[in-house]
Amino acid sequence: MDSVFTYLNNLGITCKLLTHEAVFTVEESKNIRFDVDFGENKNLFLRNKKGDKHFLVTIAAEKRLDLERFARLTGESKVGFASPKRLKEYLDLTPGSVSPFGLINDMNHQVIYVLDADLLKHETLGFHPNVNTKTIVIQTKDFKRYLESTGNKVLYLNI
Repeated sequence: MDSVFTYLNNLGITCKLLTHEAVFTVEESKNIRFDVDFGENKNLFLRNKKGDKHFLVTIAAEKRLDLERFARLTGESKVGFASPKRLKEYLDLTPGSVSPFGLINDMNHQVIYVLDADLLKHETLGFHPNVNTKTIVIQTKDFKRYLESTGNKVLYLNI
């Protein structure tokens, strides 16, 4: 978690930290009352059929990801959920703490990051700082700057 703050600080990005009980799903997060408004979302780690491409996908919390449509949008024949082993290998994360801030652990820039374009309408977004007992609230414009800094391919798609 400290590495996320250090990374953002080095970019000159400020954010707000919220501490809460551990949450593993969007459903569980609905029980937490935050004192700030932000675009709530969920993060999914996917792989293509061959297993040679990985996608970290952030979509609006209320949406369901249509895997067939997503595959078409990304030019893949088929996609599915990646294993916890792959999640650890590529992003050094565990289930329940999946976050776009995991991209700082992808030193080889192998993971393609996909952001649901609907989330761009929010002034701020909230993400776990790679642990599920905290949420970082960050300006959307600063989040885009963070994404640019990672060196990973970033796609903004209407999901």
